[in-house]
Amino acid sequence: MGVVETQRTLVKSVPELWAELSEAALLGPMLEHFGEITITRLEPEASIEWQSEVAAGRVELAPSAFGTRVRLTARLRSGQAAVEPKRPGLLARLFGARPAAPAGPAREGAANNPQAFDSRLAQGALTALLDEIGAARHRPFARDVEASRQTV
Repeated sequence: MGVVETQRTLVKSVPELWAELSEAALLGPMLEHFGEITITRLEPEASIEWQSEVAAGRVELAPSAFGTRVRLTARLRSGQAAVEPKRPGLLARLFGARPAAPAGPAREGAANNPQAFDSRLAQGALTALLDEIGAARHRPFARDVEASRQTV
């Protein structure tokens, strides 16, 4: 079981981020790489615990000087990491012997098995979540600019 963690300070308030993350209907699409998630525990404006078929995780929110510190943690379930094929030894390569292919789901890589999930993919998914919630949703003063164009 691997643990992946990332954190960033976002220039948004704790209540604003809580509103974006505290519902499964909103958090689920942001964590779609982990499959369908369910929220298992909520501590108002502090933390959210979630789980899916491939991982379980936690979102922690803490006020910071310039916004909110967001810490994301994902614990990958055992047996979910992609299996790297073992490289044949020198004699096997020289004489052309091929190792026997393992049977069952262990043989399938991440491309063929949606359940296979490694720590690099998890890290990328958590970073993408931070990018998504850290993005500005509107342009400040946009209405003032539009109003001034109409009066000129």
